[in-house]
Amino acid sequence: MKYEVDRNSKNEWYWRLRASNGKIIARSSEGYINRSDCLHSIKLVKSAYNAPVVG
Repeated sequence: MKYEVDRNSKNEWYWRLRASNGKIIARSSEGYINRSDCLHSIKLVKSAYNAPVVG
């Protein structure tokens, strides 16, 4: 798996998580003005990796 960082048509930064088979399995829910904010969002997702499943 790998995180990809890119810009959208509004020139905002976003990320997507691509599985080893090439399919996108997650993506940012918003665009970010600053690339550093986008990278911080990836860091938050990584830190929540062991979050419990509820429901």
